[in-house]
Amino acid sequence: MDRTRIIDRLGQQLDARLQEAGARSDWTLLEPSVRELAPQLQALAARGPWSGTERAALTRLRAAHERAAQGCAVAAAGIAARLDEMRNNKKGWMAYALAGEHDMDRP
Repeated sequence: MDRTRIIDRLGQQLDARLQEAGARSDWTLLEPSVRELAPQLQALAARGPWSGTERAALTRLRAAHERAAQGCAVAAAGIAARLDEMRNNKKGWMAYALAGEHDMDRP
């Protein structure tokens, strides 16, 4: 039984989730697809040796997985940069917060 279509579908699902996660900035959307990938591949591998076309499909799936990992890495770097910016401007944020408290005392 040729497993190429199944493997390609896994890659397409991963790519679709990657696009959705990026559009929503919700990287947890990728988690179920990635978590389920290993057991699905193990089950497929248990059916016997991979054919040439199946190995090509696995290469495409690996590329989809790498795109997902890269998307997460880029998002994580953006969050880290934003957190660094907030940490570096902590005194300024505190000053704004304290100024806001005083403004509330005015009628």
